[in-house]
Amino acid sequence: MLSQESLALIDVEVAKYPAEQKQSAVMGALRIAQTEKGWLKPELIEYVAQYLGMPAIAAYEVATFYNMYDTQSVGRHKITLCTNLPCALRGANEIAEHLKEKLGIGFDETTEDGRYTLKEGECMGACGDAPMCLHNNHVMHTHLTPETVDALLDKLK
Repeated sequence: MLSQESLALIDVEVAKYPAEQKQSAVMGALRIAQTEKGWLKPELIEYVAQYLGMPAIAAYEVATFYNMYDTQSVGRHKITLCTNLPCALRGANEIAEHLKEKLGIGFDETTEDGRYTLKEGECMGACGDAPMCLHNNHVMHTHLTPETVDALLDKLK
């Protein structure tokens, strides 16, 4: 279900823990699986759990607890906007409205063309650079303004 490259990356995560604690690599393994497949289908979560020798429900608990994991299909470009208080005080709510208007969707929705998904995120630890967002869980964009958001969306087309 996963490529040999992804399994090798999971093995690197597993090697960080004692052999009898390989399930401790579940967060990294789920991240790797999601990066390859785009989102975590139930059978993919079960596959990762089996690979790590842990109950599937334990992997589901991790995948559904943290907002970096997608248990539903998302667009090619997932934009997660931090709306916690520091970001909100520095304009995140206005950025949210701008994104919603520009994309024609709300939080937890995907554009009809499947290009963008807009998510609301918890604090990402960059309060001094607020407001900010993450693109596909990996690239942080800070000091957002309507103009920088427009430039980001144009770049992602």
